[in-house]
Amino acid sequence: MTLVAPRATRPDVARAYAVSKLTWIRAQQARLLAQARETPRQFVERESHYLWGRRYLLSVVERDAKPAVSHDHRRITLSVRPGSDRATRDAVMSRWHRALLHEVVPGLIRKWEPKLKVPVAGYHLQRMRTKWGSCNHRANRIRLNSELGKKPKDLLEYVVVHEMVHLIEPTHSDRFVELLEKHYPPWREARVELNELPLAAESWDRP
Repeated sequence: MTLVAPRATRPDVARAYAVSKLTWIRAQQARLLAQARETPRQFVERESHYLWGRRYLLSVVERDAKPAVSHDHRRITLSVRPGSDRATRDAVMSRWHRALLHEVVPGLIRKWEPKLKVPVAGYHLQRMRTKWGSCNHRANRIRLNSELGKKPKDLLEYVVVHEMVHLIEPTHSDRFVELLEKHYPPWREARVELNELPLAAESWDRP
């Protein structure tokens, strides 16, 4: 666990703040551990997969060509080389989800920078085990869970706004809540919906 505080904060003050939040911290840790997990995906024909909150059936095409992914209104088509294993298919799908996020995230950041009056120096996509996002407020950078490409776009926007507000106010203080209330009034509903959606099945220790 990491506590982020202004540089001038005295250690005893930071320690007292952390102690005062222990009950909340433990409750959040318990909620994340109890949160539903997706069943492990095998990347086989007619398996269910998600894109922007919608369920699609997977179609697997084996051909001797560069792997690729495409989709229409009801199906995601995964093209892979013959004999490809589950890990290879997972990697191809993960790259596809990241590419789709890279198409959307910069526009969301540009939309919210003038509203929040905070610049974002950059963002990074990463598989994270128990978080949807995080930030480095000193470097003005945000980090987003690459699984967000499977969730509704409005929930992705909520996470982007949440992390950008942390660039202004690093802690979950009253000021942080006030800023969210002002700029993104439905944040509570978005948070509840996002935290009810399943996390991925595996342990995410790699980027």
